[in-house]
Parts: sequence; structure tokens; C-alpha cells
Amino acid sequence: MAWLLDPLSAQFLQRALLGGALVAVICGVVGTWVVIRGMAFLGEAVGHGMLPGVAIATVTGAPVLLGAALAAAVMSAAVGVLQRRGRLSYDTSIGLLFVGMLSLGVIIVSHSRSFATDATALLFGDILAVGSSELIPLVVATVMTILLAARFHRSFVVAAFDRRIAHVLGLRPALAHVVLVALVTLAVVASFPVAGSLLVVGLLLAPAVAARPWTRSIPSTMLLASLFGTFAVFLGLLISWHAGTAAGASIALTAVVLAFGSGGVRAGARRRRQSQRVIRTEPAVPLHARIEVIA
Repeated sequence: MAWLLDPLSAQFLQRALLGGALVAVICGVVGTWVVIRGMAFLGEAVGHGMLPGVAIATVTGAPVLLGAALAAAVMSAAVGVLQRRGRLSYDTSIGLLFVGMLSLGVIIVSHSRSFATDATALLFGDILAVGSSELIPLVVATVMTILLAARFHRSFVVAAFDRRIAHVLGLRPALAHVVLVALVTLAVVASFPVAGSLLVVGLLLAPAVAARPWTRSIPSTMLLASLFGTFAVFLGLLISWHAGTAAGASIALTAVVLAFGSGGVRAGARRRRQSQRVIRTEPAVPLHARIEVIA
């Protein structure tokens, strides 16, 4: 068991695991709605759309979290404005803003002398450098995410199936959509210093995808997605420790493999149950009839 206990004895890995677990809980709750509502592209766009703010903060020495929050807020607001007032479709608006903001962020970072290092940190974060200054905002963001998701759960559910019914019931689907976009933005921004933009998107999508085949309710999907995400963080950190690979990329790849593996196992189990059900429902054929058929 030394391969398991030795890494956990390091304090920096303990903090990384705790920070990653908090990110997994946030992304498990928000990512469930991202998958149900088909908002994966928005999550990725917000994750990359905050890069200009992060780049400016990195170059100027300003707080990175502040730059990320401002850029992500601008990205989310711009998507809403283009959707309401423009002639472009929702995904087209997101795509244009996504490319524009990402390109602007790379241009700004390219002026830095440590471009390669900065770009890697922007994409995958630096989870092994997590300290108490990063953990406290994550705890606050986790509590806020859970409270908002619980408060607007009914509105999210009804609006996901029929906005007209939500209007009739007085659930204000427009407000529910704004809150959901705000939750996606909160998850991405709060997790960014620890996970970077690509790892956040991976933890938003992969654990929820892995959990959906095994659950029948949205809260249970959120819970299982959080557990899957935490397991992906733990396993990714172990792989990084023993194989000497990048921690963030190892976690992201582990989460994606877990999603595909979960779907494959569930599909195999479903096929086995169906085949067993067919065998049980086949009528029994008397032995003499079988002999006659063979003869």
C-alpha cells in the first residue's frame, strides 16, 4: 500500500486533493445541469472567455481571480445580448465570442516572457500549488453553488422541459436561465486558480456524463457526479505522482476515461439484463418435441 500512502503523506498533495474535491463538488452540481440542458459549449466558452482578463491580470500583476471574474462576466453578458438583440443563433454567438476572447487572451499572454509556462497554467491550472488562500474561496463558492442550485431547482427542472409551463406556474424561466448561466460562470471562475480553463470544463462534463446512466433523479446525479469527480482528482493525482506527468492534464484525462468507461459498463450491464430477460420469457419446449425437430 506504499504506492497509495506515500503520496498522501505529502502536505501539498493533501491540499491539492482537498481543492480538487471542492472543485469536483461545484462542477458535479453545475455540470449536471450543463449536461441536461445541453450547455457544454457555453461552459467551454466561459472557461476560455475569461482568458483575456486572466492574461491582463498576469501581465500587470493584478489579482488573477478578479481578472477572471470580470472577463467571464463580460463573456456571459455578451452572449445574452447577442441572443436577445442579434440575428445570430445562440451557439453561433457563443462560437464567435469564444474564438475572439480566446485569441485576445493568447495575444496578451504572448507578450509575456514566460509564454509557455503562463499558457500551461491558464489551461490546466496549478493544482499542486494550492494553498489556504485558494481553498477559502472554493469553500465559499461550494456553499453558494449548493444553495443556489437548491433554491432554483424546481425552476430549472420545469424550464428544462417546457418554458411555457414554467411561465404558467410563475417560475420565471428567464430568471432561471440567468441564474444557471451565473452558476456556470461561478463554477468556472472559482475553480480556475486551481484547475485552469480546460480542467474545469473536463470536470463540468465528464463526471456528470459518467453519473447519468446510473441515476434516476437529478439530485442523485449531482451526488454521484461529485463522487466521480473527486475520484478522478484522486486517481489523476496518483498517476501524476508515480508517472511524473502533469497533474491537471492527468486529472482531465482520467475524468474523460471514467465517463467513457462508465457508459460502456452501463451499456454492457443493460444488454446482459435484456438477454437474461429474453431467456426467461422463452416458452419451455418439451423434450420429445426437441427430439422430433432434431430428427
